[in-house]
Amino acid sequence: MSFWEEKTLEELSPQEWEDLCDGCGKCCLIKIRSDETEEVFYTDLACRLLDHETIRCTDYPDRQQRVPNCVTLSPEFIRNCDWLPDTCAYIKRARGEKLEWWHPLVSGSADTVHSAGISVRGKISGASINDG
Repeated sequence: MSFWEEKTLEELSPQEWEDLCDGCGKCCLIKIRSDETEEVFYTDLACRLLDHETIRCTDYPDRQQRVPNCVTLSPEFIRNCDWLPDTCAYIKRARGEKLEWWHPLVSGSADTVHSAGISVRGKISGASINDG
């Protein structure tokens, strides 16, 4: 059994936590919540630190200093979050679900999340938002 199947989110080491990220980039998109329905809508605008090709943060260690409202994902946050997609590996594991075939830990390649059309690569505008 793999670490992501045998451990809870709380039991993951910092490196395992980072490895669990599927690299989709959806958490780096600007989202809008409807005042009327509370529904969350994803825009095609991304944080200014998101590299549009690699779909990785260009300054991950210092992202919160540079983008003050950048969200740090934690087990507690994940369990209370209503805006991450159902495809998110953190959400799936919090629910006790298996990772999808395209997840890099399953496929062995960081590219499958992109080739499967799950990531935001090619779906975001050239514009970016300064505040994340």
